[in-house]
Amino acid sequence: MKYSRQRESILRYLRSSKCHPTAETVYQAIQTDNPNISLGTVYRNLTLLTDLGEINKITAFDGPDRFDGNIVPHYHFICRKCGAVLDLEMESLSHINLLAAHKFSGTIEGHMAHFYGICPECISTKDPPALQCSEN
Repeated sequence: MKYSRQRESILRYLRSSKCHPTAETVYQAIQTDNPNISLGTVYRNLTLLTDLGEINKITAFDGPDRFDGNIVPHYHFICRKCGAVLDLEMESLSHINLLAAHKFSGTIEGHMAHFYGICPECISTKDPPALQCSEN
């Protein structure tokens, strides 16, 4: 695959982010260093990076897809109220691959699990927080 400075910028941003941004958030974050980039280019590169296994796409509820530069297997919590996507620090549930394979004649290669509920911030406030990626 041909090198792309824009793709590298997207990947670098996602690998440094912990907030699981949307495509629009990625676009806004990298636009300063890539003033000629279009939102369409960001979407195409996010799709390519997902297909190549360089990033993960998180689809939940009715909101936009979110992206994660951390491809080490881990789990996510998705808030039903504000839509925040948070990493869960917990032990691997890899044993569910064996449970799933027990009465399945195909091959189980892995699993993806998301946990849903209300995040701590929404529990502590009456109004859901605005979604943002502010650590960068």
